[in-house]
Amino acid sequence: MAESLGILVNSDKFLNYVVKLTEAAHNKGKDIKIFFTGQGVLLTKKEDFTKLIGKAKLTVCDVSYRSWGLSGDVPGVGFKDFVTQARNAEMIEECDRYVVF
Repeated sequence: MAESLGILVNSDKFLNYVVKLTEAAHNKGKDIKIFFTGQGVLLTKKEDFTKLIGKAKLTVCDVSYRSWGLSGDVPGVGFKDFVTQARNAEMIEECDRYVVF
């Protein structure tokens, strides 16, 4: 079983770091889960967000997404991937390593 990395993204300032860390971990065969919450959901509308697709399991806090006035589909994020904060707690429990941006 691959080692796992959980990434919590609650800022809209560091997408380039999230992408580079995700790419590096993916290239090393790690299982990656990313949870976007707070202002981090704004990154779902950035062009470089699509670089994460296929490299990590992407989830988005539904409450944060709506509270920032966002709507519509997010590339790489299915309907069931709009989740609650409980998903973040599960990610902490499931992952070997956990990083916050």
